[in-house]
Amino acid sequence: MLAIVMAAALYFAASWGYLKLLIGPAGVGRLPAGGGSLLHNHAVLEGFGALLGVALLAGVLMAVPRISPLAAGLPGLALLALTGLYLFNVRHAVQYIPLKTRPYGLGFEAMLFDGVLALVGLAMVVPLFVPSRWRGKPEVTEPEPYAGTTASFPDLQATQTMQADSGLLADWTQTQPEQGNTSPPNTSQAPWGPAEYS
Repeated sequence: MLAIVMAAALYFAASWGYLKLLIGPAGVGRLPAGGGSLLHNHAVLEGFGALLGVALLAGVLMAVPRISPLAAGLPGLALLALTGLYLFNVRHAVQYIPLKTRPYGLGFEAMLFDGVLALVGLAMVVPLFVPSRWRGKPEVTEPEPYAGTTASFPDLQATQTMQADSGLLADWTQTQPEQGNTSPPNTSQAPWGPAEYS
């Protein structure tokens, strides 16, 4: 659907705007706007506005990842095919342009003759060759909420429980005093004193 909208915008709006820019400001052999400013010429502003709007639509269709690359790629392929036909047989290429008596038909023909359609078509087929545009977005699943108990996680309970008679804790709690000399050691002399070495 977006490819049809893009093709219609190219044919009607861009062709009309290009024709306005091509023949609007000046006649044959004269400078546009008499060599002065083009900002006050309504034909130039209308043509430029139409071309800018179509270029903005094409840019959005080419750049936004959520939009299929076919939206810009299919019209681009059609423009390249028409340009290729024009290179091989000008008469047949011109015959396939509809409504040539209308301003947009004349503008489309002028864009074909000037090579604008070839450049626009080349730019619009670029998203077709970007692999990431063809991949669907991965589905993100919501994690299960924490229930507060370990009943739903049996492995968690096995790793979190600690036996009282094993591990480092058992070494501290089950230490027995040595049988035999139960009197406290002599603390009147330091253990590193000369008595040790005698």
